[in-house]
Amino acid sequence: MALQLWETLKEAITAYTGLSPATFFTVLALLWAVYYVITGLFESSDDHHQLSRALEEQMEPLPPPVQLGEVSEEELKQCDGSDPKKPLLMAIKGQIYDVSQSRMFYGPGGPYASFAGKDASRALAKMSFEENDLTGDISGLGPFELDALQDWEYRFMRKYVKVGTIKKTVPVTEGDDSGEASGATESDAKLAEDGPSQSAVVGNEEKSSGSDGKEE
Repeated sequence: MALQLWETLKEAITAYTGLSPATFFTVLALLWAVYYVITGLFESSDDHHQLSRALEEQMEPLPPPVQLGEVSEEELKQCDGSDPKKPLLMAIKGQIYDVSQSRMFYGPGGPYASFAGKDASRALAKMSFEENDLTGDISGLGPFELDALQDWEYRFMRKYVKVGTIKKTVPVTEGDDSGEASGATESDAKLAEDGPSQSAVVGNEEKSSGSDGKEE
C-alpha cells in the first residue's frame, strides 16, 4: 500500500511540476532553508538590539564608593536599592559594604534583596530569610553558624569596599539617673551627719578649756 502511494506521488510530481521527484524535493528543501535564514536574520536583529541595550545598561560605570563613616540603622535602610541614585549597601557584623556592583543579587527583585539596607549577620549565618533574622544580633548562634558568618564576612571583604560602620547607641536608663541622684543624696546625708558631730566635738573642747581657766 505504501509503495503504491509513493508511485502515485512521484507521478503527480512529474505531471504537475515537470520535475523529477529528487529535483522537486531538493528545490523544496532549498526554499525552506532560504526562508529560515531570512526570518532568522530579522528576528536575530531585534534580539541583538535588545541584548545590546541590556549590556550597555550593565556596562555603565558605577560611581566610586563613598566613605560614610558611622551611620545609624535608619540611614542604612535608605540604601536598600529602592532609590537608584543612592548606593546599595549591606552590613555584616556592624561593617557596611557597598554592594552596588551586585545589584542583580541584592537589588530589588534579587534573591537577597531583603538583606539590603540592613545588618543581615544573623540571616547570613543561618541562611534564613525570616524577617526576625534580619538583624546584626548574633547572640545564641552555634559554632557552625558562626563559621558560616565568618566565611560570608571574608567573602565581602575580598569582593566589596567597606564604606562605614553602624553607629552604636547606648541608651541611658532611668535607673542610672536615679542611682546617681541617690548616691548624691547619700553623700549629702553623710556630710550632714559628720558636720554636727565635728562641731559638737569642737564645742566640747572649748567648754573644757574654759572651765579649766576658771579653776585656775
